[in-house]
Amino acid sequence: MRRILVTGAGGQIGSWLVPRLRELYGDDRVLATDIRTPDPVVAEGGPFQVLDATDRKGVGQAVMRHDADTVYHLAAILSAVGERDPRLAWHVNMSSLEAVLEVAREQGCAVFTPSSIGVFGPESPKDPTPQDTVNRPRTIYGVTKVAGELLCDYYHARYGVDTRGVRYPGLISHGAPPGGGTTDWAVEIFYAAAREGRYTSFLSADAQLDMMYMPDAVRAAIEVMEADADALTHRNAFNVTAMQLSPESLATEIRRHLPDFVIDYDVDPVRQGIAESWPDRIDDSAAREEWGWQPEYDAAAMTAEMLEVLGRG
Repeated sequence: MRRILVTGAGGQIGSWLVPRLRELYGDDRVLATDIRTPDPVVAEGGPFQVLDATDRKGVGQAVMRHDADTVYHLAAILSAVGERDPRLAWHVNMSSLEAVLEVAREQGCAVFTPSSIGVFGPESPKDPTPQDTVNRPRTIYGVTKVAGELLCDYYHARYGVDTRGVRYPGLISHGAPPGGGTTDWAVEIFYAAAREGRYTSFLSADAQLDMMYMPDAVRAAIEVMEADADALTHRNAFNVTAMQLSPESLATEIRRHLPDFVIDYDVDPVRQGIAESWPDRIDDSAAREEWGWQPEYDAAAMTAEMLEVLGRG
């Protein structure tokens, strides 16, 4: 039975992952940490500690006190926020990962680190984007994710650290707000539809990106960590996806429930440029073959559940 520490537990992924881990492994076996106190569901549902994930000594002490054998390292600065302060994004994303990997090396922990479709750039094939292809991103977020994948590969090959990860597409959820990514529109649109019946997209109508509903994202993280290590070839960089959406296609799906919903467009050139550098569709066959990845939600099921939870289904 695992004993788990989660960094960035109050973020969009962590606020869903921590309760699920506690459900599976026991409340007292999952230590949630974040640089600030998060939602009570995370902070009060089991052990919680304020922790700066870039502080190697602090991370090491937390792992030791909790006797953790597994770290889910979620702390990061995302794409759009990263472009506003690239040096901060590099510092937070890389220093925190280095701290976690060093602690894992010293204390024998397994490490899950989420990567992203942000590792791809204009030179990557766009439809489909293969598992193994050129990775030359045009954002500092993508640069940190490529570097992070390579660093995790290095710690596995050099020190035997059990590092694993997936390349997430855009993630859609209710609960914790999105954290400043280029795919935030796919969350915002549901809140706007439920509350106002109208949304203004910062991406163009046909900007297609891979997406995933958060329950699938959480399941992917847990399943890859529970997979047979001998079956894994692409340890730290599994493409995973569930659906492909554009603002217009998701608006059409929402209108099946809210026929009067209106979408407008006020394109942000920075985020539009980021979206255009990313894949239209990624190939996740390696994850399906190596550890049985299979999404449970498509666009229709996700839209129905999101609108029901938000009160307008």
